[in-house]
Amino acid sequence: MLVELSVMEQRYQAVLAIRQDGWKIVEVARKLGVSRQSVHTWLTRYDEGGLAALADRSHRPNGCAHQLGPELEALICEMRRQHPGWGPRRIEYELVKKSVAPMPSRSSIYRCLKRHSLIDLRRKRRRREEFRRWERERPMQLWQMDVMGGVLLDDGTELKVLTGIDDHSRFCVTSGLMRRATSRAVCEIFLKSLRTYGVPDEILTDNGKVFTARFGPHGGEVMFDRICRENGIGHRLTAIRSPTTTGKIERFHQSLRKEFLADRSFPSPKAAQKALDEWISDYNNNRPHQALEMATPASRFRSIPRDKDAQAVVDSEDDSTGQWVLRRVASNGIISVDNQAIGVGNGNKGLLVDVFVDRGVIQIWHRNHLLKTVARQRSGLVRKVRSDGLHVKDHPKMKRKASGDS
Repeated sequence: MLVELSVMEQRYQAVLAIRQDGWKIVEVARKLGVSRQSVHTWLTRYDEGGLAALADRSHRPNGCAHQLGPELEALICEMRRQHPGWGPRRIEYELVKKSVAPMPSRSSIYRCLKRHSLIDLRRKRRRREEFRRWERERPMQLWQMDVMGGVLLDDGTELKVLTGIDDHSRFCVTSGLMRRATSRAVCEIFLKSLRTYGVPDEILTDNGKVFTARFGPHGGEVMFDRICRENGIGHRLTAIRSPTTTGKIERFHQSLRKEFLADRSFPSPKAAQKALDEWISDYNNNRPHQALEMATPASRFRSIPRDKDAQAVVDSEDDSTGQWVLRRVASNGIISVDNQAIGVGNGNKGLLVDVFVDRGVIQIWHRNHLLKTVARQRSGLVRKVRSDGLHVKDHPKMKRKASGDS
């Protein structure tokens, strides 16, 4: 009759065969079909604890190299609870700022959030093959602008906000509140941004009636188009039903709604504007941007000298080196340099021209051909303001009577 022995009894017989019967370890290991290391382990355990030590033990490791410490795990969870919009990448960035050591990997932070049910698990959408991310090479080449609603007052009134970001740096250049998104209100906020940051090469907007009369019943030129034309700004429009064209400003609106407007109202438009300005300042100067490899928009906006701003063009009287900049001629044949509008002719519209800005003159070149040389106006940033908010250039050809303008 065959009797089945337990694992502990088999190990005990193996120990007895070696200690009492004089068997060799290699023979016992071959007979039982185990390794010599296992037999050595049985002998050691029997010598230390007797027969009971031959029982099965837990195979759980004493430690885990990638397991987070309890204090670090609590810190990660607390960051997520205080800032629900922070993902593993942002939390990793904040831990680096705090000089946490040892520094956990991004995947470890993700597993920590997953264990505590602090992150929503969803399948990542596969990027389409034809998708191409585009971005301008330097600041002030393109601004994206749009109008957004959803800013609520305590009495239930909804305010609109005109937003604008620089395409290269994601720096917010426009954030003005208004009760109604009229053409005049939008243009007043737009002009304030031009005075603050200078004149960009181009502006990209949708086909809203405050931006263009493209689909209006009468056509023609709206006030926004006129400001762009008089300042030599190219005005680009999106295709119909194509919000992805202005994807950067739409993504900015998502952050604005989640981080600033969620479950929030304000006592007055003035209080709302003040709170919005504080959030924009933090967004521009302190908040890292994932699309910029965790750099702040302000650091990228100011990393390249901007000739549109008076501070970026050479202003020193004893500096004769000058500066080269690139411009595209607008549809009306005008370019803007150092807030100075210069006409180079309608026949050159759409051309990319090289502009040399010296302390006294401005030269416009196309390839090896000098198109125009004009004196640089030191008061290029000084403009007259009419009662309706529109600017009139100091250049004689751009002056108009306020009574005769629409």
